[in-house]
Amino acid sequence: MFDTMVITKAVGAICATFLFFLVGKWAAETIYMPAHGDHAAAVYPLPTEGDDHGAAEAAPAEEIDVDALYASADAAAGEALWRNCRSCHSLEGANGTGPHLDGVVGRAIDAVDGFNYSGALLQVGDTWTVENLFHFLEDPRSAAPGTRMSFRGLRDPQDRVNLIKYLEEHPA
Repeated sequence: MFDTMVITKAVGAICATFLFFLVGKWAAETIYMPAHGDHAAAVYPLPTEGDDHGAAEAAPAEEIDVDALYASADAAAGEALWRNCRSCHSLEGANGTGPHLDGVVGRAIDAVDGFNYSGALLQVGDTWTVENLFHFLEDPRSAAPGTRMSFRGLRDPQDRVNLIKYLEEHPA
């Protein structure tokens, strides 16, 4: 049953398997590992105990004058940004996945009848003021932890005020 040829094939298969893994390891190290050598530095140095220069101090966030920025807002540019919102919201008074946004500027935060709010939005404030909308639109998940809104936010402050200006031009 076991002759020399069967044993040779089995040993060859084992050697081929090891060779396959060896070539795979070499390829992975070449692609993903930094260069080796004495002068090669780590790509992302990890801080160790007593190592102060590894943990950088977080810079304080720059204060933005929302009112001054809002004075220069362009509603036409905000209309182009509306495409991010219209998949869940409308401006015609009908609720979708999210509440309708016509007349949102100056409206109470949980004022849309027939929409089931998550309750997390009450952390933002009582009214959707320009400043509340400005901070909420930057990152909805951090402004109202626990909100069901999945929008990732608008990082550019000018984009945020443009969108708010566009929404303000659509009263209820």
